[in-house]
Amino acid sequence: MARNVSRRQVLATGAALAGSAALTATPLGAQAANAATAQAGPGPKIKPTIVLVHGGYADSSCWNGVIPKLQREGYTTIAASNPLRGIPTDAPYIGSLLDSISGPVVLVAHSMGGTVITNAAAGKSNVKALVYIAAFVPDVGETQGELINKFPGSEVLPVSVPVPYTKPDGTTGTDLYLSKDGQAAFAADIPTATFRLLQATQRPFDADSFIYPTQAAAWRTIPSWGLVAGRDKAIPPACERFMYRRANARRVVEMPTASHVVMISHPRSVADLIQDAAIATS
Repeated sequence: MARNVSRRQVLATGAALAGSAALTATPLGAQAANAATAQAGPGPKIKPTIVLVHGGYADSSCWNGVIPKLQREGYTTIAASNPLRGIPTDAPYIGSLLDSISGPVVLVAHSMGGTVITNAAAGKSNVKALVYIAAFVPDVGETQGELINKFPGSEVLPVSVPVPYTKPDGTTGTDLYLSKDGQAAFAADIPTATFRLLQATQRPFDADSFIYPTQAAAWRTIPSWGLVAGRDKAIPPACERFMYRRANARRVVEMPTASHVVMISHPRSVADLIQDAAIATS
């Protein structure tokens, strides 16, 4: 008799476990399991998604040295494709990407991408930090043209090649490409072979990008970080320091020997700054 009772107990226990597993597999069961976990105590902090936005004369591959370092630390990373058509197109496009991401975001930008994220992140409650890598940080009403001429030292426009193109409305626009002679102005601290690859795969930007005024300044409500490329000949280092200081950046890193493409020449330092922002705002 005792043997039969023991067997019934085992069967009953197995049925209970099976029922519990089935319940957990349903949405209601998952909610109950989550509630139980919450009652048990706080779990690990949720790591933010890192969104990287490139600038002109580049594409998403410019972040290839940075991404593996972030992924090894457990960060989901997205290298966004910036249209490079100017604020009216670029900011809503990146904004739509931000809307598609559940959970916190650390938004990172290089060069002209800084103008894009400054506009795109405004009003986005999931964006917890802005990280500017040798980037524009405009205020409302400012244009990139005004900022790049605010301090001397930019040498990149003279090595740009204008190419006319037809816009959807039939008018003529001008794309700017970095010429094969542009390494000294844009990427002096990377190997020539690396520059040639960058120059061959670049995405041009619409010249009108320099005349669109900024519509919003997300850095007024979202904490920011900045990196100064000390030998930048695209955006003068003095201009970068001015913009980061005005934005009350929580931390500014100086890379004294870096060219404008610091994320290619110093990916470890760039990744470290991004992680610093992610940890500080988690």
